[in-house]
Amino acid sequence: MSDNLDALQAALPQLAEGVLVTLQLTVGGAVPAFVVSVGFGLLSISPVAPLRWLSTIVVEFFRGTSLVVQVFWLYYVMPLFGVSMDAVLTGVIALGLNYGAYGAEVVRGSINAVDKGQWEGAKALNMSPLTRMRRIIWPQAWVLMLSGYNNLLIMLIKGTAVALFIGLQDFAYELDELRVDTTTIFAYGIGLLVYYLFALVFSSGLRQLETRARRRLGLSARSAHATAGAAL
Repeated sequence: MSDNLDALQAALPQLAEGVLVTLQLTVGGAVPAFVVSVGFGLLSISPVAPLRWLSTIVVEFFRGTSLVVQVFWLYYVMPLFGVSMDAVLTGVIALGLNYGAYGAEVVRGSINAVDKGQWEGAKALNMSPLTRMRRIIWPQAWVLMLSGYNNLLIMLIKGTAVALFIGLQDFAYELDELRVDTTTIFAYGIGLLVYYLFALVFSSGLRQLETRARRRLGLSARSAHATAGAAL
């Protein structure tokens, strides 16, 4: 056991660098994932049929193909067409597109779950579609989205391990290096703990956002979660 602890202490600088890369991928991937999810989620409910078809094609493509294959295409195939990116940017874009596609379904389902009476009331007040969405529908749908986004963010954190396939020395890579100097149980036990802490911190942040959003709408925790479950 003392040998394992000594090896862990020696590897701490490398593990810290790996944690930093994983955090870069997590935060960097979450931002485009949110943008993609909102953009294609709104397009999926557009009254313009070609825009709905476009959303369906893009979302189903990225949901229906492997994240690993998408990373390979971006990093190894796209340079053949003259488009080259460094490994971190490749990971960020791949995570953003993949999880953004899943998030688009969260956005679509949450908006559609808003009570129809709210839509009808906004129309009766002669609100424009943009004003109706911004002032009436989106604030209510946002509460529902946050539960789905919370789950997707945790999945994205775990998905950052695909960085191994394009040579990034992220936390998963450094864990594998630690395993060589210690034992499999010890190294991956450390990994389980650290990834759990990642998920706990980010999940707690989104739960705080959800609580604030509920309070602004005057919703109780029970009613908001029940409606979110129906939307998802």
